Amino acid sequence: MEFACSHVVCNWRSESLTEDEAKVTNQGSASTLPCGLSRAQSVSDHPYDNRVTFIQKPAPSLVPPPVPPRNKQQRKSLSRSRPPPLPPRGLENNGETRLKANVNVVSLKVGSLVDITKASAIQSSQKPVHCGKCNAVMSSASSPETHQTTIMWNCEFCGKENVYSLTALKAGRFPLRSPPGRDILYMDDNEDTDYENLDDMLIVLCVDISGSMSVTSEISPGNSMRSPTYISRLQGVQEALQMVLSSLQKTSPHRRVALVTFNNEVTVYGDGTGVPLSLRDWALVDYDYVKKEGENYSTPHCIAETIQPLTQKIKELREHGATALGPAALVSVAMASQFTGSKVIICTDGQANIGLGQLDQEYSHCSAPSPYFYNQLAHYAAEKGVIVSVMTFEGEDCRLAEVGRLADHTGGRINIVNIGTVATEIQSAIADNVLATSVMATLLAPDGMYFPYEEDNHRLVREIGNVTDGVEITFQFAVRPEKVEIFQQRDRVPFQLQLSFRTRELQKVMRVITQQKRVTTSSWVWAGSLNMSVLGVHCAQLCARLTMEGRVQEAQRQLRAQQDLLRDISQQKPSPKEESIYGNWISTMSMICEDINTANQNTTETETQPACRTSSTASISDAAAKVVYQMKRAKSVNGKGRRVAMLEN
Repeated sequence: MEFACSHVVCNWRSESLTEDEAKVTNQGSASTLPCGLSRAQSVSDHPYDNRVTFIQKPAPSLVPPPVPPRNKQQRKSLSRSRPPPLPPRGLENNGETRLKANVNVVSLKVGSLVDITKASAIQSSQKPVHCGKCNAVMSSASSPETHQTTIMWNCEFCGKENVYSLTALKAGRFPLRSPPGRDILYMDDNEDTDYENLDDMLIVLCVDISGSMSVTSEISPGNSMRSPTYISRLQGVQEALQMVLSSLQKTSPHRRVALVTFNNEVTVYGDGTGVPLSLRDWALVDYDYVKKEGENYSTPHCIAETIQPLTQKIKELREHGATALGPAALVSVAMASQFTGSKVIICTDGQANIGLGQLDQEYSHCSAPSPYFYNQLAHYAAEKGVIVSVMTFEGEDCRLAEVGRLADHTGGRINIVNIGTVATEIQSAIADNVLATSVMATLLAPDGMYFPYEEDNHRLVREIGNVTDGVEITFQFAVRPEKVEIFQQRDRVPFQLQLSFRTRELQKVMRVITQQKRVTTSSWVWAGSLNMSVLGVHCAQLCARLTMEGRVQEAQRQLRAQQDLLRDISQQKPSPKEESIYGNWISTMSMICEDINTANQNTTETETQPACRTSSTASISDAAAKVVYQMKRAKSVNGKGRRVAMLEN
């Protein structure tokens, strides 16, 4: 666990000050502070005001990298609009600025934490002792009392008095005292599944062969001697798949590969050696039937044995018909669910317009709850340890915001490709290896705290699903206003992360990390001591998530608050590289949010049947959706002597 601030700031408030709260009498030299008190009141009664102080320094001149192009369809209307003005900075003359963003942020590098190959020193053969109320684990931060026949532990998180029998603890291999160290790895010896080699797992290539895949692109310009060369999208995909199969045969000959195509119907070729399975008509709208067919499909042979028939099937593909993307994705995930760690790679160039998950309103007539379908399928894939990657062709509207949920929830890739890049992207998706499956994170703070935008209590549970290298998640935490005085009397407060997961070998593991954080003992939070990397990653992830949930105005408020905070930090602790990265993130997200707001306003004014057309992500273009999904996976990396942040390519 890595925290953005060295101390816990008690009096941060999730809501901004109202006008009534901001009004202060002119007696003395009082001025408004973020906690809603005057300066005089803060010094005498509230020594923990949440302010940022900085030394006035000229900010370095920076030119941020270019941001992605804005939605072309909205360019005309946006050219007349201007970004909202920044909020007034009332304490600017005194070298201070109000801190509106929450600096109580914790970062969890899940991709590193689930890698137990380097954690042999912290492995424990004992079992964890849990609190009977909040399920916290007894740790080095606990203070149990040993009596003649019992052990009593007052939980430091919820206050429950837990009493355990010494005899029962000894019989169950539980520790009789607080475990040493703040990081412990509990290994479960009870295996309920057989060992499986992930190198033998399945790759399902789910390919669109609808009529729109016949669109051609120039790959070689002409000259005076010859005409330019054009190939269709399907031809480009066919060449890419043949390259991928050839590479797999050389590098991973035991890997299993299956082919699924979709247009008016879904055709399951498998490894190309058997009779294809066709799903059409009523089957395309029967979720249970399609799922069962996929789960019961015969296991393909390894690529070393099937490369010739599979390559022949790929060469024979022809484009025509509609786009039954939903049923094809479902049967592909169901096939892959037979092997934990399998991958499904979806390549399409159009909106699903037939069967389950149809997104084209001209065909759907509002009969199918498409977002629900893709959410349901994403949870099913994550539960089975399947990684889904989604690739769409540039220049098309495939409703990537909806279909991309499959990749976002399962740890797969989301990208927009063209004929020249599709092969490389498929190779990259295949190379992403799952490190752990069924990953569940539980974060505990003392009673009286909560997690804004997550849970309204002191215990947060997040289902993560599949984890690949580099996965990082962040959370805010805060103290309830009525508990601020109590927490200010404490010297330290504990935090505990419980990370349960299955390894590549399908072994059940729970990693428990417990840390103590000091409560602020000064009336200042020095901007130079804040971790810009953690704050920047959290800003990107939170605002992207709010945007995809349709909470665009909240995302904009967060962006403005974070923009002010990061500006203040950079003046105290300049870091040109990080400032450039985070500034570009904020600018990009601000433009996307503005585009969505404008599109939503235009839709509200012109749409005659809004109930049939609108959704939380309906106004997000594919290009914007790709950027937002990448923002949700923002992560920090170690540079030369410092930590910087990056987005997934």
